[in-house]
Amino acid sequence: MNKSEAEIKAKNLRETLNRWSYEYYVLDNPSSTDYEYDMLQNELKKIEEEFPELITPDSPTQRVGGGADNTFEKVVHEVKMDSLQDLFDDESMVSFIEKIKD
Repeated sequence: MNKSEAEIKAKNLRETLNRWSYEYYVLDNPSSTDYEYDMLQNELKKIEEEFPELITPDSPTQRVGGGADNTFEKVVHEVKMDSLQDLFDDESMVSFIEKIKD
């Protein structure tokens, strides 16, 4: 993929991901699955790694998904709460399980 193709693809991915985030976090009515979102997010990350000059401030790769609902009571966990994050293969899952066992 050349730079101009990457620029168009990155723009389209940002628009789609930003719309999906809005639907998920603000409207509470997602039109995509978490898997679909993660796949597009990974595709955008790869483009931005290859062409860092295409990173924009509004890129979903430059921020955490959305705001938290302030109606919930804050909880302090006795043990750190780890996340599955972006685990898409068996090796990553095994590594995560070993980490939480420790």
